[in-house]
Amino acid sequence: MNVESIYRNRFEPNAERRRDVWRILVSAFFSRFIAPDAVVLDLGCGYGEFINAVDAKTRFAIDLNPAAKDKLAVDILFFLQDGSKPWDGIKGDSLDIVFTSNFFEHLPDKAAVSRTLEEAYRCLKPGGRIIALGPNVKYLDGLYWDFWDHQIPFTENSFSEALQAGGFSIDQCTDRFLPFSMSSGRRYPLVFVKLYLAWPLLWRLFGRQFLLVARK
Repeated sequence: MNVESIYRNRFEPNAERRRDVWRILVSAFFSRFIAPDAVVLDLGCGYGEFINAVDAKTRFAIDLNPAAKDKLAVDILFFLQDGSKPWDGIKGDSLDIVFTSNFFEHLPDKAAVSRTLEEAYRCLKPGGRIIALGPNVKYLDGLYWDFWDHQIPFTENSFSEALQAGGFSIDQCTDRFLPFSMSSGRRYPLVFVKLYLAWPLLWRLFGRQFLLVARK
């Protein structure tokens, strides 16, 4: 599968919008999980929209796409690799946060999911957290399969079980969080992103992605 071509066709047309949306998502929501002295890994970083916006002492990123490196800030250490293979460049018990968005559904099978979670568990410090966003197939019907590289359907419950099987304890499980897409389709003013995050009732109406926060 030509990951570089898929990324380019899918993300380049909305690249600026995606960056703007993710800056707000990080500043208005995800920053609450990340201390300024934290060591953070973005697993399946894409074009780096999340990790570029994070204020943290040390920032790592993993992705299969070689073009991802050129999208990252110069101080971010990038590992070009399959995230389900050993993270040889990262020491055990060294990470405060593993963040991942729309990644696990792209893995080829559940064995690869388990291997990836094993690496996250190994590399996180005791008490460190994994934060995972993903499309919730329960609320998407056929839309889930509109992407060529989607392989494994998850709900918030099935992914919670995967995390618990990997030794994690669940801190937060939200079945409906973000819409299926925050950057394509109709372009609402960016202030709407902040309003959306501040009003969880809207999550119940428009959320199609789950949010899970789990602790080692």
